[in-house]
Amino acid sequence: MKTFREFFGFATLVTVVCLAIAAWDGYARGGHTITALLNALLIAVLLGVLEVSLSFDNAVVNASVLRTMSEKWQRRFLTWGILIAVFGMRFIFPILIVAMTSGMGLGQVISAAFSNPELYAQELEKAHVTISAFGGAFLMMVFLKYFMDPDKEDHWLTGLERPLSRIGKLDTVQAIIVGALLLAIVHNFVAPAEQLAALTAGFIGLLVYLAMDAIGNLFDSDNVTAKAGAAGFSAFMYLEILDASFSLDGVIGAFALTKDIVLIAAGLTIGAIFVRSLTVMMVKKGTLEAYRFLEHGAHYGIGALAIIMLISMNRDVHIPEVITGLIGAGFIVVAVLASLRANRREQLN
Repeated sequence: MKTFREFFGFATLVTVVCLAIAAWDGYARGGHTITALLNALLIAVLLGVLEVSLSFDNAVVNASVLRTMSEKWQRRFLTWGILIAVFGMRFIFPILIVAMTSGMGLGQVISAAFSNPELYAQELEKAHVTISAFGGAFLMMVFLKYFMDPDKEDHWLTGLERPLSRIGKLDTVQAIIVGALLLAIVHNFVAPAEQLAALTAGFIGLLVYLAMDAIGNLFDSDNVTAKAGAAGFSAFMYLEILDASFSLDGVIGAFALTKDIVLIAAGLTIGAIFVRSLTVMMVKKGTLEAYRFLEHGAHYGIGALAIIMLISMNRDVHIPEVITGLIGAGFIVVAVLASLRANRREQLN
């Protein structure tokens, strides 16, 4: 109980506030009926659960980065970071995307989000290809960079991971693979009218990853302490962009449950704050050290999500968000079980 209060006390408080907002919104928009209030609460809870299931592997990867950051930047990740994650990535950023892709003014988009959610949802859905291209390319780089690390010695699925590690000795091979994959998928599966937008967004995702990786390399552990702040900022921004890649597709998926922007914001906020709290708990409890293959499983989940996003650039392909979440969770569960077996074998020897 003490552990729950320590790591999830703030998340629980935020959840209560978000559920209260969702209940008020449902009651006000639903003709002041208890049925509408309860329906709004149910949708908010479902969105929160969906967000956690989609982002659990994100929490593991976040923890692997967060444990290298100072206490100050860890606190900023949980305070500033949650504000950026909730209001920036799950509310403001989708509005900006709609404004850029629809031709509507920013004020019109904001007005539509609250007063005409059907129109807002339609315009956001039109940007699905662009969002999937950016997120898919960025996440595929995260996946390949982890497994194509020539210095990586701890392998789970050795038959696959050792060859990938050896391939990683080739400079920039990950970027070449992602670029070629993006070109192939866009050429063969994306409608001609959307190919330029898809390629542009995909290569922006690729370039953003390369830029963040290059900045991070400037501030490795061999550098002087004075650079710690810059290193923390670099890692912080990397985590926020990673979160954006996960969250944007989830925002679109949320419209399958409701078109109410207030309910979507409330539900996704619940999920986001619990994912952040889970990340901090993993760091403080040394979870990644205790479960040696957990990080591997999370990256396999990220790779699967990247493939799903890239494939879904074809508008005829739709994979339910529940399936996406189950795939990521499945990799995590299998990785935990494999870690426990490995730990038992080590103890017996």
